[in-house]
Amino acid sequence: MNPLEQPVLVAPPYRLRPFTAADVPVVQEASSDPPIPAITTVPASGSRQAALAFIERQHQRLVDGTGYSFAIADSSSDQAVGQIGLWLKNLSQGRASIGYWVAPSHRGKGAASSALGALAAWGLAQPGIHRLELYVEPWNEGSWRAAERSGFVREGTMRSWLEIGGQRKDMYMYSRLPAR
Repeated sequence: MNPLEQPVLVAPPYRLRPFTAADVPVVQEASSDPPIPAITTVPASGSRQAALAFIERQHQRLVDGTGYSFAIADSSSDQAVGQIGLWLKNLSQGRASIGYWVAPSHRGKGAASSALGALAAWGLAQPGIHRLELYVEPWNEGSWRAAERSGFVREGTMRSWLEIGGQRKDMYMYSRLPAR
């Protein structure tokens, strides 16, 4: 896998593509939804400068070889509705993780499920990736249902897994393996 080349993936009726400056509005909308900045790298500030810095950090992930960050975009309008990423921190152990968010005004339309299905299929086809993992807050039913619709299996609850806002939080752990 060459971390310096990012594909565009088809995820009907969406596509996964690199972020551009035109995606500032979706980053700003995500900034206004408190759970997103609390558990992702989306800035809590909704300023244009903060959104552009977020977009630049997504591009830097390719340069650093730490992962692939995609804008989830409507296939017909190219309007970004969210973000999904494949993170390579544990690649030496044959694992990669996925993180995602969908802006509030675009939820409930299948964007997360479509994006997860496409990215998981692509990720598991990459050399060295034998397992995909994702972690979801137990209260976030929309997110864990999207994971399950996309072929991820809940393995259990990771107790006190992550610190959010100064408090330890449980997370559901999901995995997806290559088709056997």
